[in-house]
Amino acid sequence: MNYLEKIDQQLFLFLNGLHATWLDRPMWLFSEKLFWIPVYLWLLWLLWKRYPGKVFLLVILHVALLILLCDKGSTELFKETVQRYRPSHNLLIKDQVHLVTNLDGSIYRGGKFGFFSSHAANYFGLAMFFFLLVRPARGWLVASVFLWALLISYSRIYLGVHYPSDVWAGAVFGILVALLVARIFFFIRNKFFASA
Repeated sequence: MNYLEKIDQQLFLFLNGLHATWLDRPMWLFSEKLFWIPVYLWLLWLLWKRYPGKVFLLVILHVALLILLCDKGSTELFKETVQRYRPSHNLLIKDQVHLVTNLDGSIYRGGKFGFFSSHAANYFGLAMFFFLLVRPARGWLVASVFLWALLISYSRIYLGVHYPSDVWAGAVFGILVALLVARIFFFIRNKFFASA
């Protein structure tokens, strides 16, 4: 396990080290949930076009369930149980980590524990759920939502608050939750809204 952890740290330091002053603010914004409101609205509009009327309300309920499971699952089931320090709090490497300044002038370090990334879980979960609900979809549409999730996840490494394994585990968790929630959605839709 120590060997894998060492590789994870080295990969993190390499990726986090690919920073530039001009990228600090965009990466900070990419990590901010409110920054993506136009994207959320666009995705909801596409889902509304595909599932109008009462079924759209069912979609919204399942999106809420997805976010709840991804967010609470990553925080309460994993971060608080595993208690793996974020790179920004790891005493062995924290002096080598590139950190970004908040809008208030303080250094952003995130919470104490980071395994695994809630951002990666949430956004990969949303991307997979969206993909499952709109398929067959155009390739650019599918690629764009997964690239969106990847960009946000990379921003967490750039900001120095997650290791690559945190992001990878979060992405896998989010995708698995999305598969489960989509299955529930399709079951309910087919059983109660087949004519809608």
